[in-house]
Amino acid sequence: MNTYAEVEEYIIGKLKRELPKDLYYHGLHHTLDVLRSAQMIGKEEQLNDKEMLLLKVAVLYHDAGFTKVYKNHEEVGCQMAKEDLPRFGFSAEDIDTICGMIMATKIPQSPKTKLEEIIADADLEYLGTDQFEKIGRTLYEEIKIYLNIESERQWNIIQINFLQKHHYFTNFCKQHREPLKQAHLAKVIEMVEGEG
Repeated sequence: MNTYAEVEEYIIGKLKRELPKDLYYHGLHHTLDVLRSAQMIGKEEQLNDKEMLLLKVAVLYHDAGFTKVYKNHEEVGCQMAKEDLPRFGFSAEDIDTICGMIMATKIPQSPKTKLEEIIADADLEYLGTDQFEKIGRTLYEEIKIYLNIESERQWNIIQINFLQKHHYFTNFCKQHREPLKQAHLAKVIEMVEGEG
């Protein structure tokens, strides 16, 4: 019995059916992107099979709470994991580890374990990639709806503050994502100063 495949089929089906259609950033595509990132970073960080399984399940649930609420969706995702995962054979200890990872994606991120660091970095890996502008645009469209952002300038100021506070935790992202993230930050600062 492939437990992971069953969990994946179950939760991805749920996300497809129940995520609001105006989650331009936090849609199913985001969960799948984070899953790819987490597996890549997990490999770099030499996770064993059990750790990789727990990581992948945590990624599948990390934004599942958006099916019910926008704010504090992490707590709701954790609750969903607690309700769902025992029937897939996960122990209470496994579920605690998974919930720790879900909560580690909450902003501001404060992961406490290696697994939590990996999921935190995977969730925001795009900040240090060439997808920064494209993905950032989807987040802007989403928060215009949910958080009343009025203007692109206001959004850029939010991005500057966010990028200045953010830091990666894993060696892989520090080495391979931080430099480009800093370049994106410089560019956004330049844009805002150019408008001012």
